[in-house]
Amino acid sequence: MSKRVAILISGSGSNMVALAESMVGDHPARPCLVLSNTPQASGLAKARAMGIETAVVDHRPFKGDRAAFEAVLHETLRAAAPDLIALAGFMRVLTGDFVRQYEGRMLNIHPSLLPKYKGLDTHARAIAAGDTEAGCTVHEVTAELDDGPILGQARVPILPGDTPATLAARVLPMEHTLYPAVLRRVCLGMRAPIMLP
Repeated sequence: MSKRVAILISGSGSNMVALAESMVGDHPARPCLVLSNTPQASGLAKARAMGIETAVVDHRPFKGDRAAFEAVLHETLRAAAPDLIALAGFMRVLTGDFVRQYEGRMLNIHPSLLPKYKGLDTHARAIAAGDTEAGCTVHEVTAELDDGPILGQARVPILPGDTPATLAARVLPMEHTLYPAVLRRVCLGMRAPIMLP
């Protein structure tokens, strides 16, 4: 029986599309829900066009009451009964109490070579530090921000004259390759990290 995967987004959903497009044929999972905290997220229309159920839990009406927001988020997810949750550009920090409800079952992709550059502005920070390479990391979500066990990484060179935008454009296709590869492995019970060039 296929595992059910809920994908959480906040924007265009390019990683969501890559994940959903990979979950076909003999893949051990299928997308059961795409949920956004932003009603205007263009990824919602993409998900609906792919025949995936969608939901919105807008964080703004909760006015900073994170516990109340997460209670509705949890109820919405529980109704979809996912086996796994994939954060794919979901731009809300989740509390430890929420994350613990899905311990071992929540993945995230982060646009840096963790443990470097947790949080935001990762590409600008890598360039400013004089790094020669950057990339992306898929990790298990834990209570600490961008800190869970690493399940996969992909690397790209930082080129002379790179800007955060040009570097981001080079990393993004690697995200679209790495995240589906890691998701498939996790669905098959494989947690050893994979490293792409």
